[in-house]
Amino acid sequence: MREISLEVWGDFACFSRPECKVERLSYPVITPSAARGILSAIYSKPVEFYWQVKRIEVLKPIKYISFKRNEVKSRQSGKKPVFVEDDRTQRQSVVLKDVRYRITAEIVKRPDFSGTLEQLYAQALNRIEKGKCFFQPSLGLREFVCYFGPSGDSVPIEDSCDLGYMLYDVFDFKKDVEVTEKTTPCISLFSAKMERGVIEVPEIDSPLVLKPEGGVKDA
Repeated sequence: MREISLEVWGDFACFSRPECKVERLSYPVITPSAARGILSAIYSKPVEFYWQVKRIEVLKPIKYISFKRNEVKSRQSGKKPVFVEDDRTQRQSVVLKDVRYRITAEIVKRPDFSGTLEQLYAQALNRIEKGKCFFQPSLGLREFVCYFGPSGDSVPIEDSCDLGYMLYDVFDFKKDVEVTEKTTPCISLFSAKMERGVIEVPEIDSPLVLKPEGGVKDA
């Protein structure tokens, strides 16, 4: 086994575009970063391996919904309380509704891991089939609950389009074993193209992934 697939779905999803500073505007499909976050919520051993998303399949038509949400402008720091009434702000959100995706990914061993890939895949499959997770995965925002299960026979949508540059990840997950408060963000992008509902995701080392220190080559 060299790949693993699962289906994820939910009532709402928001994969925010980084260029939108205040109002939340979602990408039309899930990003590789969000997909990796879901996989890590289900099964993660950062010292032993990392998830590499290979393919994203859109299983339901892309639909948007717009509404306003009350948010808190600041984050709670330490024991200092946040007074919601004094710190509340209302923001417009354009999110996705009634989403379903099939995520295909592979497990990449880290150099110090002495076990076998078969062990890691077996544990991952077991957790997916039994609905186990370290914490409840979400679809972009914590309040948008993500449900998951084994891959079924759902067929991707027929739509094809160029999605432009999409967020690939916020961190260099190959180099950063664990993300802490001291970890430096490393924003990366890639040119996403959806062909009949399927988005092929390049590996993190691919020249197709645009990172701060380098450019991107044409496909």
